[in-house]
Amino acid sequence: MQISSWVFKILILLLVYGSIWSNAQTTPSSGSVCSVVDRAALLGFKARILKDTTGILSSWIGKDCCGGGWEGVQCDEVTGRVTRVVLQRPPDRFSGIYMKGTLSPTLGDLKFLEVLVISGMKRLSGKIPSSFAGLIHLTQLVLEDNSLEGTIPSSLGQLVLLQTLSLSGNHLIGSIPPTFQYFNKLLQINLARNSLSGTVPEGLGHLASLRYLDLSYNMLSGSIPASLGRQSNMTFLDLSNNRLTGQIPDSLCNLPYLLDLSLSNNLLTGQVPPRIGQLKSLTTLSLSFNQLVGQIPESISRLPNLWSLNLSRNALSDPLPSDALSKGIPSLLSIDLSYNKFNLGTIPNWITSRQMSDVHLAGCNLKGFLPIFTKPDSLTSIDLSDNHFTGRFSGFFQKMSSLQKIKLSNNQLRANLSEILLPNGLALLDLHSNQLSGSLSGLLRSTSSFLESVDLSNNQITGNIPGTISKLVQLKKLDVSRNHITGTIPPSLGKLSKLGWLDISVNSIGGKIPTSLLVIRQLRHANFRANKLCGEIPQGRPLNIFSSAAYAHNLCLCGKPLPACKHA
Repeated sequence: MQISSWVFKILILLLVYGSIWSNAQTTPSSGSVCSVVDRAALLGFKARILKDTTGILSSWIGKDCCGGGWEGVQCDEVTGRVTRVVLQRPPDRFSGIYMKGTLSPTLGDLKFLEVLVISGMKRLSGKIPSSFAGLIHLTQLVLEDNSLEGTIPSSLGQLVLLQTLSLSGNHLIGSIPPTFQYFNKLLQINLARNSLSGTVPEGLGHLASLRYLDLSYNMLSGSIPASLGRQSNMTFLDLSNNRLTGQIPDSLCNLPYLLDLSLSNNLLTGQVPPRIGQLKSLTTLSLSFNQLVGQIPESISRLPNLWSLNLSRNALSDPLPSDALSKGIPSLLSIDLSYNKFNLGTIPNWITSRQMSDVHLAGCNLKGFLPIFTKPDSLTSIDLSDNHFTGRFSGFFQKMSSLQKIKLSNNQLRANLSEILLPNGLALLDLHSNQLSGSLSGLLRSTSSFLESVDLSNNQITGNIPGTISKLVQLKKLDVSRNHITGTIPPSLGKLSKLGWLDISVNSIGGKIPTSLLVIRQLRHANFRANKLCGEIPQGRPLNIFSSAAYAHNLCLCGKPLPACKHA
């Protein structure tokens, strides 16, 4: 018995000394709590970053990575092991801030890491290291808005504690690994804005805890798995902008907590599920740009929280369930039924009488005069293009104090530009292909300085382009082509530094192209064709990037890209 007692004591001593020796390998000398292993892993990441304009990694100096001096790094106060690495770039307005390099496999040595966020670095490229599969304590993996390449490692399926996975906004290819079905604790998956292909895995429907799934803006094909209808906790589902085919599964109507459903920009066929009205929590529904047929289900009227409905660009047909809709969807603020096979004739009263923010009914075969909205001050966006509206409309914008976007193009509307009073906050004005007359100077007297896009092409506008157009400092697009505009191009046009699109073609504008336009560095499209312009085309960017067709059929323009000028 004495021998056994001594053996037991020796074993205890060995265990104690072994623990002390182990800690000595991972913990530096007194005065710091940073693990040697973790510090080496972080420095391995830093070594792979060739350029860091964020300034974050400049703080990664010294031996103590846990003392608060290493930006973005947090440790457990007891063990001294790194538990969080959060490196995020500031908002997009700081375009020159990024990290250039690749993800180091050494990050996989941070065995106690719970949160890894490296996002918005723009020039962080290369593959996602397979060593990340060893981060068994990880609950959040966010690598969004970088330039990561290659496929998603299937070994990430070993991260069984993962709750958030976001790899959106990269250049990832290949299929979604089937091993993702083992993420039993996963609450959120975001793989949007990549180049993923293949099908949506059936196994995603078995993730009982999943609440948020965004696979939008990829190249996924095949049908939508009916198994997604088993996600009883799902609140957000976005499969838009892919190549999905087949019908919308009726099972999706079984999601009681679903708030947002977007399946737009796919190749879906069949009808809108008749049971869509069972999604009582739904706030936004977007099924646009598909090949859906049939009528809008009456059950949509039984969605009490729906505020945004977009069914545009399908092949939906009459009749609308007007009686049901006039009594239902009490929360509706935004509707888009554009470009289907509707023959509405007039805008339904259940739209014009509501306090709406967005009304888009382009290409719905509407006729007669423009509608009267009983609550115009709430409207922010109107699109009634490609219909058959007639009559004068100079007072249409009256009391639309919140209006930001208006599209009335391709109708038979009449007005003198000097009679139109535009709302102060207007950003987009599209009145092309109507019967507008008068001069631009008349319109500009009431024009908002917030205007970003103006399209008045294919009308009967006269006069010249006024020099006061330079006051539109936010202007990005100006199209006044196919009118009867005379005079010259005002040099003040060069002050529109944000201008990216300029089309003054098919008018009677003379004189020279002012050299001040060379200052507009953002200009990517310009068309001076079919006017009475003369003289040498200003040489230099951006004017020398346009083809000769942009300058053709003028009086005597010369110089690149046209033949050289003949100097006396």
